[in-house]
Amino acid sequence: MAVRHSATLAIDERLRAKRAAGEQVLHLGFGEAGLPVLPEIAGVLAESAHRNAYGPVAGSVEAREAAAGYFTRRDLPTGADQLLFAPGSKPLLFALLTALPGDLVLPRPCWVSYAAQAALAGKRVLSVPIPAEAGGVPDPDELDRTLTRARRDGANPGVLILTLPDNPTGTVAPAELVRRVCAVADRHGLVIVSDEIYRDLRHDGGPVRSPARDLPERTVITGGLSKSLALGGYRIGFARVPDGPFGRELRGELIGVASEIWSSLPGPMQSVAAYALAEPPEVVARIDASRRLHRTVVEAVHAEFVAAGASCRAPRGGFYLYPDFEPLRASLGPRTGAELAEHLLTTAGVGVLAGTEFGDDPAALRFRVASSLLYGDSEPERLAALSAPDPLTLPHLTSSLTHLHSALTSLTSP
Repeated sequence: MAVRHSATLAIDERLRAKRAAGEQVLHLGFGEAGLPVLPEIAGVLAESAHRNAYGPVAGSVEAREAAAGYFTRRDLPTGADQLLFAPGSKPLLFALLTALPGDLVLPRPCWVSYAAQAALAGKRVLSVPIPAEAGGVPDPDELDRTLTRARRDGANPGVLILTLPDNPTGTVAPAELVRRVCAVADRHGLVIVSDEIYRDLRHDGGPVRSPARDLPERTVITGGLSKSLALGGYRIGFARVPDGPFGRELRGELIGVASEIWSSLPGPMQSVAAYALAEPPEVVARIDASRRLHRTVVEAVHAEFVAAGASCRAPRGGFYLYPDFEPLRASLGPRTGAELAEHLLTTAGVGVLAGTEFGDDPAALRFRVASSLLYGDSEPERLAALSAPDPLTLPHLTSSLTHLHSALTSLTSP
């Protein structure tokens, strides 16, 4: 089977190469959290450098107990024996798709890797459009109709992936919408995989309604430290399985997959996970500061797109937007979304990722925008953005927003 280079990683490499060649590029194409490592975390990593032995496949007791406490503090009582760690949440998502039976049901649009992993696992993908309120979940009524039709046509829907908060739309599904989706999933016997890696970056700091509250016996949660603590390169991911017989059996299967593919999360990263998920004050303070920065910058970027005439859901979590330029179709001509994204890059130096990469209609003039790499090109610039009372007054951020404004204005200029 031919597997394409992941679109998110590919555009990141392309834009970094352009910058290295001296081109002025506004990097809005990749969802890296864009902030330095918290010094205390770097200290834990350094102190753990001696941990070079293989560890338990599921993760150390200390890391699993810390993760259990993390979930319990979020009104999801959890035992350490419900947790499994991995080098990133991606391997866990793939392991889940190989272990769980049935076809995969996805909101449309959704993160690029879900459908690609389903293809690798030999699963059919059933797409359901998102509702007007938010992305990350399918429209409940459309979900019901799609599942009924799919079973009638011989498909076997078994797994539904939700993303809370959402990538690519940057929204947070309201609690009532999550409850309605869970009710449909329950009627149709689906297992829900809830990707909650952006959970701690809800802009208002409020709780995220996990499907594990509404369908506890059949919801698996995945998460990690790549987004909330900007530790993408550390590759620390974890999964919480349901309590009870189904969860125990599934966890055993995941451990079996893990034992044959990644063996265990590296020892030093288990130390980092145990420290970070215990949420000492310095970790909480860093996440709070990161959340404020993400919100401030993505809202400013959102304002630029709306001012340019795009339709765009207001961001509520993380650092993404999903603008739609259909209102400007008459002036933009017969382009596809991918052609519009390429036009922005080649003529205005703005890199975004076309909606078609997220399962959207190729003809739609939609793309994902990630604002998190605007914080600076150096560690001092990023730290300044993190600590500034008003980061939008910093010269490098002002320059980036001016670049974006000019690029969007040029789209519809005669």
